Amino acid sequence: MTTPITAVIDSSPELEVVAGVDTHHVAVLSTTGTRLGDLQFPARTEGYEQLLAFIRSFGSTRLVGVEGTSSYGAGLARYLMSQGVEIREVVRPRRAQRRHGKSDPIDAYAAAQQALAEPKTLPVAKAGEGVVEQIRVLLGVRRSAIKARVAVIRQIKSMLITAPEDIRTRWEGLNERCLVESLAATRPGPATGSVITVTGHALRRLARRHQYLTVEVTELEDDLRVLVGRVAPAMIARRGYGVITTATLLVTAGANPERLRSEASFAALCGASPIPASSGKTNRYRLNRGGDRQANWALHQIALGRLSNEERTKNYAGRLGANGKSKKDVLRCLKRAIAREAFHLIVHPEPVPATEDLRDLRHQRGATLVQAAMSIGAEPARLSELERGKRPNAELATTYRAWLIAA
Repeated sequence: MTTPITAVIDSSPELEVVAGVDTHHVAVLSTTGTRLGDLQFPARTEGYEQLLAFIRSFGSTRLVGVEGTSSYGAGLARYLMSQGVEIREVVRPRRAQRRHGKSDPIDAYAAAQQALAEPKTLPVAKAGEGVVEQIRVLLGVRRSAIKARVAVIRQIKSMLITAPEDIRTRWEGLNERCLVESLAATRPGPATGSVITVTGHALRRLARRHQYLTVEVTELEDDLRVLVGRVAPAMIARRGYGVITTATLLVTAGANPERLRSEASFAALCGASPIPASSGKTNRYRLNRGGDRQANWALHQIALGRLSNEERTKNYAGRLGANGKSKKDVLRCLKRAIAREAFHLIVHPEPVPATEDLRDLRHQRGATLVQAAMSIGAEPARLSELERGKRPNAELATTYRAWLIAA
């Protein structure tokens, strides 16, 4: 059901207009800031078509500002992009800016005014489609499964603390994996027989729920590995980038990473840009606590992994420490450097060395996995994964190929 247009004036086809959208309401301004009209529309395809026709009835569309392009405005954003309309993500106004009240028309006009006044500073909306959108959906499901599994193991341990003595002493001292497997295989007897049997049944159900969630997480990671390898093979093949960390950074960049103006903007988006914290004679920077915290977590995991097993990163951290940097400052610098690298791997990916023929080359040479691994200083299991395409690694693939084709 649409509301009447509150203010409509005649316009020529040559007139350029700017629109703003808040939930189910659109408002249109001329480029001089004149209010041309507003309209309520349903959040369906026919409503989106009605909205676009309404905007274009005033003239050519310069820009549309949409609030919540990653939530309630996602469907509209996808439709407008498919129609070639340039859109921007409108930031929700601060409470102090709402002194004129709040309603859908007011917020829609505020969005249009923001799009008109700040077209270059407002972020370009994510496309929300394609393989990256598939990754985002699976990543969200995996995240909830991980949280549920953590909650289950906490409940198991909590129940064991208050369980009867026979149950508590039977299962104490086991690690998490053995505890879950052992509890899942128990046969405690009738569920309503006694406190001991009821507790045993409850622990078995929780353990089997934990196993089910573990299978679900594994299946999700297998699907994510396929999708990530399809959209960012150069990134997943770089040392330190795992399936989950790579998927997280891809979702942060979006399906249209060209919207990011520079590697500095991507670092700021990930919360890895340096924040000045100088005072008086002190001249320093601190960690950025803003940005996408999931992306910041991904950079953190990559940094920790490289600090533990990459000589180049260890040397870099050592030089920073020798120059008076604290551990937090060293980590901040590492995350900033990794964000720069990740940006170029996403926007300007490098060609990835082929691995499909590595096993055939090894067979032609008559070498076993153990012999090959010992020759190049790698783990046999790691080479097997590389040959099967399970864990790409461009550096290891290059070294392995050089050894295989050496005379």
